[in-house]
Amino acid sequence: MIDPPMPRHSNRRTDMRARIAAAAARLMAEDGIDDFALAKRKAARQLGAPETESLPRNDEIEAELRAYRDLYQADEHPQVIAELRRIALGVMQTLEHFSPYLTGPVLKGTAGPYAEIELQLFPDSAKDVEIFLLDRNIAFTTHEGRRFSGDQTRAASFISLQWQGVPVRLAVLDPRDERLALKTSQPGRAIERAGIAEVGAILSRENDGKGG
Repeated sequence: MIDPPMPRHSNRRTDMRARIAAAAARLMAEDGIDDFALAKRKAARQLGAPETESLPRNDEIEAELRAYRDLYQADEHPQVIAELRRIALGVMQTLEHFSPYLTGPVLKGTAGPYAEIELQLFPDSAKDVEIFLLDRNIAFTTHEGRRFSGDQTRAASFISLQWQGVPVRLAVLDPRDERLALKTSQPGRAIERAGIAEVGAILSRENDGKGG
């Protein structure tokens, strides 16, 4: 049995979705935008599409971003990522007592040169992290937020600071949640993360690759 043809409006919507994903990826790569939602909205406006329709998922934009960087930024982008990961590892080693994990675009390898390093910490108390930073005269700001695990909402404190001129955001979480798969939104996917040993191994492999 032959499937009925797809309606033309559905084809147009799929095409627009792909165009928005490609345009959003280009904005993130060229303009240093690291907010997927913002990149989607700007791309939709540029293409004359309603911001409430045909918007691609973050993973669709991420795939386009990887392809764009591989094609147009193949030389400089790996250096940017390696440097950001090196700085991230230095922060993690300093904060080793708080069980740090690297997450976000720096871990995934999609971050631009102005990206924020995102870390998860699991201290006994959020105040312990603040006291640690204060004792070392490291300036920071804080705000409250949340993370999700399954259908559960988890309170989280966020600490923003600068490290070697790079913005760093620390998600300070309950130590009981360290073994859980945390998400940024309830329907979203689990946040990928890597500990000190894993980030160190990634950097070692990158260095070995350069040597080869």
